[in-house]
Amino acid sequence: ARPGERVVEAGCGAGAVALCLLARLPEISVLGLEIQPEMAALARLNAGLNDVADRFQILDGDVAAPLPEPQKADHVMMNPPFLPPGRGTAPPGVAKAVAHIEGEADLPAWVGFAARQLKHRGSVTIIHRADRLADTLAALALQGLGSVVVLPLWPGEGKPAKRVIVQARKGGRAPLVLLPGLILHRPDGGFTDRAEAVLRDAASLRLD
Repeated sequence: ARPGERVVEAGCGAGAVALCLLARLPEISVLGLEIQPEMAALARLNAGLNDVADRFQILDGDVAAPLPEPQKADHVMMNPPFLPPGRGTAPPGVAKAVAHIEGEADLPAWVGFAARQLKHRGSVTIIHRADRLADTLAALALQGLGSVVVLPLWPGEGKPAKRVIVQARKGGRAPLVLLPGLILHRPDGGFTDRAEAVLRDAASLRLD
C-alpha cells in the first residue's frame, strides 16, 4: 500500500493485521469487516488504544451481505476460514471455529466480496492453506482477478508448504508468478532471519 490508499480487511478479528499495517504505513486508512460482534468490539478497543481510531473503521458484518456501498478500495486483504463444512475438526470455542470452518460464506463468496470492493487494478491478498491453492485460483478467475502472484510459506527447509499468500489484481492479465517463498523456521525451531525481520522488525514481504 502507498500513502493515501484505502484498504479493506475482510474478517479483521481483533485487528492485529490492520494495526500492523497502520503502524508501518501511517498515511493509509483501513476498513475492517468482522462477523463476530465481540471480536469487532475488541478491534475497536485496540484501535483506540493504538491511537488509530481515526484511520481504522470497524463494521459488524458478513462478506455474504453487501456493504452499504462499494468501497472502491486500493487493496483488500483476508484470511478466510480454512476448511469447508464437514472437512476436518473444528477447534474448541465458537470464535476459533468460526475463523477456521466456512459458514454460509464459502471461499468463492469471500473472493467475490473482495472483487466488489476493489477499484480497477486494485489488489486482493489472501493467506490460505496450501492444499486449497487450486480452490483459491479458481475463485479468483471466476471474479476476473488476474496477474496472480503466489508466495509459499515453508515451515522449514525441504518441507512442504502449509500456507500460501496469494495476490491478484482486478482486471489483471499478466501470467501467474510463483515466487521462491519464505522459509519460516531454522532446524533448531527458531525463526529464520527473514521471518524474524517480518514478524519483529516490520520488514515487508514483496509480492511484485
